[in-house]
Amino acid sequence: MSSTDPLDNEACYRAVRGKDARFDGIFFSGVSSTGIYCRPSCPAITPKKTNLTYYRTAAAAQEAGFRACKRCRPDASPGSPEWNIRRDLVGRAMRLIADGTIDRHGVGGLAAAVGYSERQLNRQLIAEVGVGPLGLARAQRARTARLLLETSPIPISEVAFAAGFSSIRQFNDAIREVFAATPSQLRASATRSSITAITDRSPGSIKLRLAYREPMNVRATLDFLGHRAVDGIEEYREGVYSRSLILPHGAGVASLSVAGSTIRKTATSGYVECELWLDDLRDLTAAVQRCRRMLDLDSDPIAIDEQLATDPLLRPLVTASPGHRMPGSTDPNEVAFRVVIGQQVSTTGAKTVAGRLVARHGELLKFPVGSVTRTFPTPAVLAEADPADFAMPVSRKKAIKALATALADDSIILSPGSDWETVERDLLALHGIGPWTVAAVRMRGLGDPDVFLPTDLGIQKAMVKLGLPGDPRSLESYSQAWRPWRSYTTHHLWAFLDAPARQDSGVPQTGKQKGRN
Repeated sequence: MSSTDPLDNEACYRAVRGKDARFDGIFFSGVSSTGIYCRPSCPAITPKKTNLTYYRTAAAAQEAGFRACKRCRPDASPGSPEWNIRRDLVGRAMRLIADGTIDRHGVGGLAAAVGYSERQLNRQLIAEVGVGPLGLARAQRARTARLLLETSPIPISEVAFAAGFSSIRQFNDAIREVFAATPSQLRASATRSSITAITDRSPGSIKLRLAYREPMNVRATLDFLGHRAVDGIEEYREGVYSRSLILPHGAGVASLSVAGSTIRKTATSGYVECELWLDDLRDLTAAVQRCRRMLDLDSDPIAIDEQLATDPLLRPLVTASPGHRMPGSTDPNEVAFRVVIGQQVSTTGAKTVAGRLVARHGELLKFPVGSVTRTFPTPAVLAEADPADFAMPVSRKKAIKALATALADDSIILSPGSDWETVERDLLALHGIGPWTVAAVRMRGLGDPDVFLPTDLGIQKAMVKLGLPGDPRSLESYSQAWRPWRSYTTHHLWAFLDAPARQDSGVPQTGKQKGRN
């Protein structure tokens, strides 16, 4: 059973009976005899088969009248990988709901963002996931509220509004209904680890843990981001990756590291340590979700690895780095600018140019953390900037200007809910932007799992090193067997190429990208 298959009662029951954590977050089981819902790996005694009903989302289980199990905490499981790989209406809507769109703009704003009527949107979501947009948003608010209650000393009255509830009464009712406890009881029963997080955190920060499906090479993902860190907006020090965030109600900083007191090559604990500093607590939901997308924490590593390992060429790479993720971003607009800056230059050169842009046009943070002192310049700022400030060739200056103008006036919208094909068409119409650039934006900025870069010099070198022809046409043809996970193959190949250089010098030596721009 994969994440995109229809729920099959027999397959679901086998997963529940086997306590299979691979399916945590992919489906939930409601137990009619107790009135609770659980994740598949719940350690409790397996209920009778006839007492179980299965749901795609926690929200659907809640809508059916079940409350969350206090033992397995199903609301804290990783998200379903299905919503990050689907490019249809439901997939786009689920990504936007997770980002907090309904809390900020209502169901009407969500419908407008995906280009459908509210009625069509509601009908499609109920048909696919068993609950409408309001029910999904309500479940997310309850999950955020529990997180704040258990990991921060924020007054309970402030937690309600920070989680997105419009009133204290609505907040209290939802918490009691979902968790069978009052907000005060949830805070009082916080685990010892959560209490430690409250007392040991830095002033003004919130510490939490971001769950993922094992296996995952957390260190490799952080290394990828850290070795490309741009001065001013990012920092990578002693295994901790920090970066600034542009959020709906303000700015923030996120610090991410391998779980545990020591940094290991791979993490086996099933979660990433995250510390957040936010200008506005209402941005917690968006900040958490964007960190999850950046680290690709909701993917299904078993399904991906099983398919890629069927290719004898890739099998050694998959075996060497099981659960290898596809690092994304917290801001698709930033990715688009950085990809354009990186055309035809090395990773080091692109970092230098981007750092100068940040120093000149990035907004200072109210609460800097370490060397993270600014946010990346917004499209509106770059659209008004003097191109002479851009330390790059004239053709690339024009591309940056055209991109900034299109993003600033919403001619092009890059967001979790963007239609990938529409974005590709609109970006290709801009001056100086070609297929390589668009493909990189789709992969890193929008999370498309099926992107391959046959004109990338690094990919060509890696494939030749593995014994295949390095011409783009041959590579594109060969890559068809890896669909729909070609983005993961791209990252496997980059890591394979970089590994010897890192072992020799400790610094990644990424080649120049070759794109028709």
